[in-house]
Amino acid sequence: MAEVGSPRRVPRDPRGTRIEVSDGALIPGRGEKSAFSAWRISFFGAIALLAYLVFLRPDPYRAIMLFLPDGILITLEVTVMSIACSLVVGLITGIGRISRITIINRIATVYVEIIRGIPLLVQIFYIYYALGKIIQVPDIFAAVIAMTVCYGAYLGEIFRAGIQSIHKGQMEAAIALGLTRAQALRRIILPQTIRVVLPPLGNEFIALLKDSSLVSILAVSDLLRRGREYASKTFNYFEAFTVVALVYLVMTLFFSRLVALMEERMSRRER
Repeated sequence: MAEVGSPRRVPRDPRGTRIEVSDGALIPGRGEKSAFSAWRISFFGAIALLAYLVFLRPDPYRAIMLFLPDGILITLEVTVMSIACSLVVGLITGIGRISRITIINRIATVYVEIIRGIPLLVQIFYIYYALGKIIQVPDIFAAVIAMTVCYGAYLGEIFRAGIQSIHKGQMEAAIALGLTRAQALRRIILPQTIRVVLPPLGNEFIALLKDSSLVSILAVSDLLRRGREYASKTFNYFEAFTVVALVYLVMTLFFSRLVALMEERMSRRER
């Protein structure tokens, strides 16, 4: 079965070995059971440092932490809504990329190529102001739309690779049994594809969580913007961004552990 991973950076060395590099936090490996594994040192170290600053140096760190919770909720809200919408767009794009209908294939491919060639920050600005000329939408929905358009292209490549990793003999067997290609795709290929692509989708969720900080430019009161607001009022820039960085680190490492547990559970089911 072909390997499926994040399509962002998958170079090969001169010997042809596949080298996977993710935009998200490192996913803990199955063998990392040591009490002093890299993940445990990073995660619990960040929590310990955050606790030290909040409880032993309350001025200004405790005030900063009390200023951030609503921003954390907005960050999670934007992330969850964006990944949910991106999954739909990505699935449609992935199917379009393997479609035998030329126009559908071209539309999906052009979409992927254009979106992957433009930085996310530029896309956020463009979509926000382009939408403003047509219809006024709340800032948070403009942010979700921009994140969806961007990550839909990347998830589309993940779904395409996942579908193509399923042996083509299964599609041929389904057609021989009287199913149409659409029925075979829906009933046989896609259920297997979902199991294959879940780990890389988890990686993209973590990457999207980090990239959600870019929506602060749209006046969305996410974690980063709340940190900037506090810093602009008190001029404690170093302290504010230290806390923001530690909170982001804890969140990404926490979700990376969830992705690792999901991968372990899937591998046990396959045995």
